[in-house]
Amino acid sequence: MAELSEMEKSIETIINVFHQYSVRLGHPDTLNQKEFKQLVQKELENFLKNKKKDEKVINHILEDLDTNVDKQLSFEEFIVLVARLTVASHEKMHENAHNTEGHEHGAGLGEDDTHDDDSHGDHGHGHGHSHGGHGHSH
Repeated sequence: MAELSEMEKSIETIINVFHQYSVRLGHPDTLNQKEFKQLVQKELENFLKNKKKDEKVINHILEDLDTNVDKQLSFEEFIVLVARLTVASHEKMHENAHNTEGHEHGAGLGEDDTHDDDSHGDHGHGHGHSHGGHGHSH
């Protein structure tokens, strides 16, 4: 098997960290309140800096993620938090990158990118020349 890429390792790390905490108490494959709090405080202390001290906030995050309301987080429920933090972190990078020249992601999915316009422009010229004296005489 080929060595795992950075991204694959990151995904494995997320799964492993979840299990390090989920096996501690109760059901080995879910995080209860206490396990979730430990995970947030230890593993997400920089990403959830202001929130990790406040137990109410942590419980609120858990309730928000706990879609089947069993007071536990399955891996599927937990991964939503990871996804949200990833998105938030990405937005932060952009906020913080305004002054760096050349750091732009360009258009996202389904948006027009300027490159398209350029290529249309070229076609335009191409067609323009071929229209020359054809078919315009009335």
